[in-house]
Amino acid sequence: MNRRPGRSARLKLTLSYAGFLFVAGTLLLAVVWVFALRWLPDNDPRSLQKTFGAVVIVGPSRSDLLRGFAPAAAVAMVFLLVFGLLGGWVLAGRMLAPLTQITDAARMAGNGSLSHRIRMQGRQDEFRELSDAFDSMLEQLESHVAEQRRFAANASHELRTPLAISRTLLDVARKDPTRDRGELIERLHAVNTRAIDLTEALLLLGRGDRGTFTRESVDLSLIAEEAAETLLPLAEQRRITLDVTGAAARTSGSAELLLRMVTNLVQNAIVHNLPVGGTVTVRTEADGDTSVLRVENTGRQLPPELVPTLTEPFQRGTERLRTDEHAGVGLGLAIVNSVVRAHDGTLDLAPCPAGGLLVTVRLPGTKQASSPSDRQ
Repeated sequence: MNRRPGRSARLKLTLSYAGFLFVAGTLLLAVVWVFALRWLPDNDPRSLQKTFGAVVIVGPSRSDLLRGFAPAAAVAMVFLLVFGLLGGWVLAGRMLAPLTQITDAARMAGNGSLSHRIRMQGRQDEFRELSDAFDSMLEQLESHVAEQRRFAANASHELRTPLAISRTLLDVARKDPTRDRGELIERLHAVNTRAIDLTEALLLLGRGDRGTFTRESVDLSLIAEEAAETLLPLAEQRRITLDVTGAAARTSGSAELLLRMVTNLVQNAIVHNLPVGGTVTVRTEADGDTSVLRVENTGRQLPPELVPTLTEPFQRGTERLRTDEHAGVGLGLAIVNSVVRAHDGTLDLAPCPAGGLLVTVRLPGTKQASSPSDRQ
């Protein structure tokens, strides 16, 4: 924003200090006049007055004192003004020095340097509180920017792969007209489907990070049943037992995003299960003011150091089993984590001792209004 040049804060403080000191001196002189000088007699101090036969020696008159006091008062006032200006300038500079550090750090951050920290020394005061808050903001911004850059690089790499495969298939078909077109179309369809799924997942992830959605009352138990019903054919195909039970667990949020969250968790539990004969257990409950969703599956044992990285974008783990039609794009748990954060919840991943993964989602709960079916 273009602004007209104005006085600096240091100059304003200096003028304020000097003006305050000048006004204080003026008031002091006024007090001297009101309570001292005005009571002096205005007569000739050399005259002698006789009162009842006594001789009274009268001291200096008011005029004499004014003639002697006025120049000294004027010099004192000039001194106070100069002293106020110089002292105010020095004091204002010392007081505003922390603000200069914060301004320099803000200017560096505006130029793209987010690694700089103020780290102001000294005891706690308003400037140091502002400095600490600014350092905390810079740390969060640097972490967020680094995450976005890493995510953009991974997304570019993931999107480049299906596009490169499509171009290769088209080049092969153009060079070999006798190639089976049915096989080419099927492969192109699979590659394009993967690219579309990845794009939709990226958009959903961005929407969850922004938190731009309308909140409404949602029952996690109904969401879990809907997700399980959708994924039941996949579970039956892999001979996975899908068990969904639990009490009503209401929360406030986007039904669409919460459905995608639960669907991703259940699908992840099915796909990353035992080859055959595994189980997936989905539980919902209301724990005080918190609505809890737990999804547990059987499977191979996971290294403890791998579990914290599963919520990172494009992290698929190691030695995981996936069917061709549900290969995934590596954003399942990343989307879950994004949706949970957008709903002010917490996500906890813990490896099961016998193998598999236990995912616990805790969201702020809402009170459920009793319905006629509940009262029967």
